Amino acid sequence: MNPIRSVCIAGAGVIGGLFAGHLGALVDTKVLVRRQDHADRLNREGLRISGKSDLQTTVLASIEPAELDDVDLLIIATKAMAVESVAKGIAGHFDRAAVMTVQNGLGLEDVVAQYGDWPMISSITFMSGVRHSDVHIEYELDTETWLGPWNQRGASMNFAQAVAELIRNSGLRAKAFEDVRPAQWSKLLFNSVVNSIGAVTNLPHVKDFANREKITDLGNLVADMMDEGKAVARAQGIELYQDPWEMNVNAVNRGKTGEADYAHVFSMLNDVRAKRSTEVGWLTGAIVKEAHRLGIAAPIHEVMYSLVKGIEQTWEPNDERRGEESAA
Repeated sequence: MNPIRSVCIAGAGVIGGLFAGHLGALVDTKVLVRRQDHADRLNREGLRISGKSDLQTTVLASIEPAELDDVDLLIIATKAMAVESVAKGIAGHFDRAAVMTVQNGLGLEDVVAQYGDWPMISSITFMSGVRHSDVHIEYELDTETWLGPWNQRGASMNFAQAVAELIRNSGLRAKAFEDVRPAQWSKLLFNSVVNSIGAVTNLPHVKDFANREKITDLGNLVADMMDEGKAVARAQGIELYQDPWEMNVNAVNRGKTGEADYAHVFSMLNDVRAKRSTEVGWLTGAIVKEAHRLGIAAPIHEVMYSLVKGIEQTWEPNDERRGEESAA
């Protein structure tokens, strides 16, 4: 029998909503949100999942961790910028839970570990969707969540496998690794490149990202930036689980439902269009930081990081809904 009988999801944007909507069909599922009106509506109407799944799930939602903290697993499914706020809020709660981070980027586990001694699981996900409302998520890309024990203070491998099994049984896809870092870095390099280039060019993930026939083709920049990131990974002894370039090519050719012209809108591009703070510091910025630490040149990452931060500086501050929504 799976040891996980109760789950809390912190954040009910796209990714949090997909987890809550699916896991809620199997186990006692609770949702920690920022807004009281969001919690009230979830408690009243439940959570609807459409698209790749067709579900209507009942959840218990609250803005107060103390009302939800008797669970086996807490999944933090906010954007990277909101993780520290969540970690501060849950400090002193969820004392029998393992905590799973599921953000784009690098170093979020260290942030959470400052506020509690929970055993932790690192994860990254490729699934994505559209948040139509506080109570309705459309499930678009049914790709895997990769997870494993955090290398510094991890939950047991048996527990990580139980999490993956629960996710799979709910109708989502997941794979557990004893060492998740090669998978984590594969997606980090993919996301660092395509998200920052998409944010600067205002392009979704179109086939131009994989074209390399002419000197002006965007795929040349994508490939060169990925090669730069691979050198940083190699310097740390990390052998990537998947080639980020192949991930890029496969993604632009996959499509929403098989249409050749479908293009996924990156989470960072969504943030730029909405003039919200982006995750670039946890993606491209994380690779720049590691490159500097290792004494490796990463000029393309530095330029793209600076350009996205420059775009952010042109906006007026906008904190509304900051960090709660999360998409791959």
